[in-house]
Amino acid sequence: MTDYPASWETDVVLADGGTVHLRPIVPDDADRLQALHAGLSEETIRYRFFAAHPKLSEKEVERFTHVDYDSRVALVAVLGGHLIAVGRFDREPGTDVAEVAFVVADAHQRRGLGSVLLEHLAAIAAERGIRRFEADVLTENNRMTAVFREAGYQATTSYDEDVTHLVFPIEPTAASLAVMQSREHRSEARSIRRLLHPRSVAVVGAGRDPNGIGHAVFVNLIRSGFHGTVYPVNPNAEHVASVRAYPSVEDVPGPVDLAVLAVPAPAVADVISQSARKGVHGLVVMSGGYSESGPAGALAERKLVSAARTNGMRVIGPNCLGVMNAATTVRLNASLARTLPQIGRAGLFTQSGALGTVILDAVCQRGLGLSSFVSVGNRADVSGNDLLQYWEDDPDTDVVLLYLETFGNPRKFARLARRIGRTKPIVAVKSRGSVAVPLTQEEVPEGAVNALFRQAGVIRVDTMSQLFDLAVLLTAQPVPSGRRVAVVGNSLPLARLAADACAGGGLEIAAGYPLILPGGCAPEDVRKALAGVLSEPDVDAVASQFVLPIGASAADLAHQLSEASLGTDKPVVSTFLALDGQPVGEEQRPGRVPLYASPEEAVSALARAAAYGEWRRRPEGEIPLLDDVDPAAARELVERELADRSDGLEVSGDCVTGLLAAYGVEVWRSVAADSVDEAVSGAREVGYPVALKATAPSLRHRPDLGAVRLDIDSEEDLREAYGQMTAHLGGPTAALTVQAMAPPGVATVIRIHEDPAFGALVSFGVGGAATDLLGDRAFRIVPMTDLDAAELIRSVRAAPLLFGYRGSEPVNVKALEQLLLRVARLADDLPEVAELELNPVVASSGALSVLQASARLSLPTARLDTGPRRLH
Repeated sequence: MTDYPASWETDVVLADGGTVHLRPIVPDDADRLQALHAGLSEETIRYRFFAAHPKLSEKEVERFTHVDYDSRVALVAVLGGHLIAVGRFDREPGTDVAEVAFVVADAHQRRGLGSVLLEHLAAIAAERGIRRFEADVLTENNRMTAVFREAGYQATTSYDEDVTHLVFPIEPTAASLAVMQSREHRSEARSIRRLLHPRSVAVVGAGRDPNGIGHAVFVNLIRSGFHGTVYPVNPNAEHVASVRAYPSVEDVPGPVDLAVLAVPAPAVADVISQSARKGVHGLVVMSGGYSESGPAGALAERKLVSAARTNGMRVIGPNCLGVMNAATTVRLNASLARTLPQIGRAGLFTQSGALGTVILDAVCQRGLGLSSFVSVGNRADVSGNDLLQYWEDDPDTDVVLLYLETFGNPRKFARLARRIGRTKPIVAVKSRGSVAVPLTQEEVPEGAVNALFRQAGVIRVDTMSQLFDLAVLLTAQPVPSGRRVAVVGNSLPLARLAADACAGGGLEIAAGYPLILPGGCAPEDVRKALAGVLSEPDVDAVASQFVLPIGASAADLAHQLSEASLGTDKPVVSTFLALDGQPVGEEQRPGRVPLYASPEEAVSALARAAAYGEWRRRPEGEIPLLDDVDPAAARELVERELADRSDGLEVSGDCVTGLLAAYGVEVWRSVAADSVDEAVSGAREVGYPVALKATAPSLRHRPDLGAVRLDIDSEEDLREAYGQMTAHLGGPTAALTVQAMAPPGVATVIRIHEDPAFGALVSFGVGGAATDLLGDRAFRIVPMTDLDAAELIRSVRAAPLLFGYRGSEPVNVKALEQLLLRVARLADDLPEVAELELNPVVASSGALSVLQASARLSLPTARLDTGPRRLH
């Protein structure tokens, strides 16, 4: 019997980076539960049962394994087919309180199992209407007491002799969410560290054929000087590259931290089983033939990941290039690339295995150093989000570089990027045209994607060349503190190119510049001049360009530029052009001035870095509490409407009005007018002057088609307008409504769009055909801060119309910001709201008037970033 929601079953990462599978207990777990109990120490048994209890009775096993998945729920943690922990709650009859208890196998204590079980039990209990947990803990059981007290809940404690009684509400709080995310960060970072800092590596499939993948990876590991032990595994070879080979992973004499699989796809499952029995920590699966090959391969890929996770291992791949860690204490090159890049301060993530080799070649050509490199191929398990968690705390990484083809969990990506970007720049190449599978016929424009990256603090570039241009700048120089650039050089034409590039990139030429030095100026004099420029308070950055005279030393000039830039908080970029054809350039190391092929490339990198600096200096903003909203009422309404309608439902009228009212948004009343007399009656109810509107979707907001009549101020005019509109629009069957006229103002449009890739998007634009034609809309992702709302309004090109353009009266922009925040909260709370449109919202100098609203409800399609920790 498995009568429980599929969402209750998941894989999780524990505090030490290992993985387990969580699922509800089932009757077939009886023997496994007995085995778990039999392996418990006397102390653990006493902590759980408050007395000696060496064996569970048949009646106890029956009760523990037969639950109703409602008032009685138990979750088990499964590792390698064995139960290693159980957490359960039992509701007190007729109450919203449940008693919660845990037991964890001694060998797996201190791995965070109690904390993660508590998170999932609390989420399930909330679904079942339970509001509080209570627990009795022996006072000496400090570790279990800490599980409850450190979870972020507000616990009430009482004591009875040697027992501590705790009661706490399980509704998520800011503190409990912060604790959950902090634990998620540490566990996921450690899971990646286990992959990138192995003490031993087994290459399964390493053969004697020099052209084989396994042979290449094995040789690359040896050649890189890996600070650990490398084992070739091949049942058909005694030696590989003069190193003894072993028939299977289990035959390796020492422990194996990382296994690299270079075997045909059909053999992978058996290798995973061997690795599980060996206690391998992680897998790099280079084998192809999975989701990239079709549905059958996708199914095999899911089974691969499930088998690995339930045995405590995370997976990079399949169909990947491999991983690298250039740290001097590791020197790991478990990839197809022949050499490790030089040590540097950038971490590089890519999905494409084939493109990975090209990227690494470019890294070496640019002289860019890397701290680590990960190619995830099909991204079946480890994703860019996991690498972000790792690189956030990695002392060897200052800049994160991403080549993204798809997103794993975009909401989580945005949350992590916002946090990490405050201290470490994130630069991403995102291939265009593959951002999302559209939920409707309307795809998310590229402008929306750019806005999403900007909101999260991610520097988006269009090409790998631009990625490396930024990387050499951000790893070698400080982030600009402003947009004022001093253009310095010995060539006026080059200076003009740089100045034009500054203007095109939104940078300002500092007052008094460009500065043109004499053509024969010695490198030492250049250093002195540059030092003077950098000392000026009105200069935020320097773009230098030099034409090298015949016989001049590029290395000497580069050294002098670097010397001048050391110790300053202002970045310097440069372009050297040689007249005698000698190579120009040097290794890009921290403290070195990055060199570019042209002034335009240098300034382009500088402009992106300056924009990132502005984002980082910007206050983070706050997500308002909005105490007057009623999410529970809104959810009840949505669930009622969606009952038995998983395919989606268009809603308007009372439903959407009620939905918005729960979030403090009032929609102006409209009265349906199926006849002229009903129109007259409706006008009397709402009061003249009125507007008469057609409600057919194809006619909404189309005065050009005669579908709207405004400022009707008498019954006579209304009857005349009604007759003309019905005749024009199709006779008596035309659906019309009457609505009071709103105060004059600027018509705006606010929409929610639930995108399968990014989750909920909130868009804003000024109403009108020209705006629609030009696509003048701005986007933000949720959750949205007060600063996000303010920037959203100001980022459309038509925004001046809201601020008194050509002497018009400014509108109440603060009210618009508040409306956006309420709509964003609705979108965040209710992913079932696939689309919502407020059109028009008339903004005047006073209040706002939401004249019409419509919505579409559907089951959520995007991956959410809420609830207890889980692997997707």
